[in-house]
Amino acid sequence: MNKSFADREGWIWLNGAMIPWREAKTHVINQGLHYASSVFEGERAYNGIIFKSKEHTERLFKSAEIIGIKIPYSLEEIMDAKNQLIKKMNYQNCYVRPVVWRGSKQMGLSTSMADVNVSIAVWDDWSSYFKISDRLEGLKLITSPWKKPSPETSPHQSKSSGPYIICTLSKEFAEQKGYHDALMLDYRNYVAEGTGANIFFIKENNIYTPIPDCFLNGITRQTVIEMVKSQGFNLIEKHILPDEIEKYEEAFLTGTAAEITPIKSIDKINFATGKNTISFKLMNDFTNLVNSSK
Repeated sequence: MNKSFADREGWIWLNGAMIPWREAKTHVINQGLHYASSVFEGERAYNGIIFKSKEHTERLFKSAEIIGIKIPYSLEEIMDAKNQLIKKMNYQNCYVRPVVWRGSKQMGLSTSMADVNVSIAVWDDWSSYFKISDRLEGLKLITSPWKKPSPETSPHQSKSSGPYIICTLSKEFAEQKGYHDALMLDYRNYVAEGTGANIFFIKENNIYTPIPDCFLNGITRQTVIEMVKSQGFNLIEKHILPDEIEKYEEAFLTGTAAEITPIKSIDKINFATGKNTISFKLMNDFTNLVNSSK
């Protein structure tokens, strides 16, 4: 069993100071906890360097702006704090989690007098969102009964906590059914993404991915799009209906935690996996890319 995140050695950057891990606490009465009034990022460091650190930090600030939170630190201060924390923890390869939330100064739905807190934690035992063996063999997905809502009802361009309850419910549904993850459709019944990762499909030299008009346009997604275009693939963003899935030859997920992970099946539809597939090559190409970044 994994060790509780509340009981670990090390340090957490909290509101401008390095705090011993076990002492980095907040009161149970706070707006972030009660009303999901928070935003966060998921980042990874490779060889001591955070991949796309500036892009992630810019998105953190944009996410906060979208839901009306003003972060009381500059972009440069947050980037510097992340680097300081990785060095203090003496990590080379680790997961980085900045989170911003409204605190205990005010309760209720009004935010006019709310205080804002910022913390950053890093840990090194989350090498991948999925087991290495599952990544090599390919994931089994099932279509979730929960759907991504209309952009008029959810701030999909903000990586904020509230909408993730739909992802949590979908992940739980999939795991209870014996699957690794869930395929999520949107409110129009188009293919959207996995529970915490974007999705791509391959047919011959064409790579297809859903248009991110009601879900987050992931930084890893954007990186993979640039990568496959540079390799000569024809990248097509389009609305994809569930009954179109069976015509594709391969599929894979992308995300900071998932990196590139091939998909073996979605419901009863099977895809090619293994060392001779395009998705396997792209998985290795992405690994090489993040480990060579400066």
